[in-house]
Amino acid sequence: MELQIEGMSCAACAGRVEKALRKVEGVSEASVNLATERARVQAPPGVTAAALIAAVEKAGYQASELKTGETPAAPRLPSGAPVLLGAALSLPLLMPMLVHPFGLMWMLPAWLQWLLATPVQFALGARFYRAGWDALKARSGNMDLLVALGTSAAYGLSLYEWLVRGATHALYFEASAVVITLVLLGKWLEARAKRQAGDAIRALAALRPATARVRREDGSEQELPLAQLRIGDRIVVRPGDRIAADGEVIEGASHVDESLITGESLPVAKTVGERVIGGALNADGLLLVRATALGAQSSLERIIRLVESAQAGKAPIQRLVDRVSAVFVPAVLAIALLTFAGWMLARGELETALVNAVAVLVIACPCALGLATPAALLAGTGAAARRGILIRDAEALEVAHGLTTIAFDKTGTLTEGRPALLALVAAEGVERADVLAGAAALQRHSSHPLARAVLAAAEAQGAVLPDATGAQALPGRGVQARVAGRSLRLGSARLLDESGLSAPPALAAESARCEAQGMTVSWLLADEDAVLGLLAFGDAIKPSAAPALAALQRLGIRTLMLTGDNEGSAAAVAASLGIADWQARLMPADKAARIARLQAAGGRVGFVGDGLNDGPALAAAACGIAMAGGADVATEAAGISLLRGDLRLVPEAIELSRRTTAKIRQNLVWAFAYNVLGIPLAALGMLSPVVAGAAMAFSSVSVVLNALLLRRQGS
Repeated sequence: MELQIEGMSCAACAGRVEKALRKVEGVSEASVNLATERARVQAPPGVTAAALIAAVEKAGYQASELKTGETPAAPRLPSGAPVLLGAALSLPLLMPMLVHPFGLMWMLPAWLQWLLATPVQFALGARFYRAGWDALKARSGNMDLLVALGTSAAYGLSLYEWLVRGATHALYFEASAVVITLVLLGKWLEARAKRQAGDAIRALAALRPATARVRREDGSEQELPLAQLRIGDRIVVRPGDRIAADGEVIEGASHVDESLITGESLPVAKTVGERVIGGALNADGLLLVRATALGAQSSLERIIRLVESAQAGKAPIQRLVDRVSAVFVPAVLAIALLTFAGWMLARGELETALVNAVAVLVIACPCALGLATPAALLAGTGAAARRGILIRDAEALEVAHGLTTIAFDKTGTLTEGRPALLALVAAEGVERADVLAGAAALQRHSSHPLARAVLAAAEAQGAVLPDATGAQALPGRGVQARVAGRSLRLGSARLLDESGLSAPPALAAESARCEAQGMTVSWLLADEDAVLGLLAFGDAIKPSAAPALAALQRLGIRTLMLTGDNEGSAAAVAASLGIADWQARLMPADKAARIARLQAAGGRVGFVGDGLNDGPALAAAACGIAMAGGADVATEAAGISLLRGDLRLVPEAIELSRRTTAKIRQNLVWAFAYNVLGIPLAALGMLSPVVAGAAMAFSSVSVVLNALLLRRQGS
């Protein structure tokens, strides 16, 4: 179950919500993400959402259940009015401090300082008192408690100095008011930044159209809500419409823009028989689509769930932060008390001791610490989604940066996974164009994979196909027909043998070479005694394979190929791509075992595959990467899924993982260093509460903004 949590302000808050959820009977695991303000709970069916919500509310926060498939709305941006009001009331209090460097000694009357500071302290600062009180009731602490204690101490000291000791100068009303205003400003900026970081999910969710136009059996059309669609419904998609569901084109042709889903920059041509993705934008033609997947089973919903899963999860490095956060607030309170006691013993001045203790409380806010990891993960997974790279969980993103070796499957991964015409050799005195046109004419109406390869090659070369009549299949051997007045046959070596023909020496040598590379060879024969040429079919290497492997080498990653295909085919692909380390005729368990051996030797191995038989290897790898269009089991076993078959996304994913991990480390270094340096400075009296408040607000915002730099990677 997933819950939306409201009211958290720092890492200690997230820890308290986790603790409250884990106390619910039956809950086995609870994880709270401060950046997304969501909780993920694992529990048996008997545990209700109401029980979880009650536990969260008892801890002092608000919660609501997120239904399956429901995407949370953009976080509500806090109003900027309190910040503006706080600034208007605090600025006059700051004026004497601002003009003092210019030799001007000026001070507001004490009663006016009190009048300006009181609404800031108790009206604008009421949220800190409420949240701090809730934390105390739960026997815990959070940032709000630190702010409430610190500003109350400064405000109370000022009242004491004014009313009891009659002082009109050296009051600290400005410290309490300015700190509250700066904290409110920091929270407002932080909310804006976190809202931007979650844009990837909301952009995907916005692709779902609210309705679909369905064509009935009688030819009439009806506009239906998306929830009423059924598998098999025929959906009319007009130019400019978004496709309502995953399906198959049964009528029409068009170009479809899938850029927001797969990251493919150019519109993709779609004709009858081709698959389309729900949420994609139909560009220029009218399509009739038969719905094949709806709701939670649709590609868009699965993508959204994967991105949400990664953003809601915790990276392994976050465990250190959680342990620190659990003891952070009590430790800060202890340090503040020691600071107060130390200054009282050293100087005996209540004012100095209290001001320095207040500075400790204010500067020690653990917001930056709590946001360091989730903010970077939020931005990194969002950037990946915009490029067509789906990160299944936070651990995959953190692990991928350390890969030393990546193994590739061959068929469907390094290659297209379908037959293509790789070689065509004409006999002496015969034109290659005539061989291609004749073979294509013979197979014009065939749905065989080799026939489609011939027709695709003919179309690519603009061949004009002659008419074929009397087409007849020759079972186990090929096909024959009359083409342009002569009898043509296209088939296997068996057809050649049965015709009593022998291949010319040049063609025989070419046939042997192609077969040694694992290709399938077909012969084109004319009449009863002529060999016109041969056509060799194989699995074409993807155009993106070579650039991807080169990019991985530049990243310092070793590559190898593990395939179940024959040696000839594997050797040809390996030689073409410059892969020195490869193995063929491997069973699924063999691939997984090879990966296990590499990792046992100290390597960190990733595996890229697409097929049903790649599941064990993907699961065995430190990080599995599943190719677009592959088997469901491959996607389920992989930590990273690619939404399009472009292998260049593999090095992009690795590079993005490295950048995200670097951002996490930068943020954690900044957050830890900020507190490690700031608290001693405040305790030693080297920071005023006002400066401490400004530094605290800056630290939280800077951590989130630093993480948002990752968004460039997804542009």
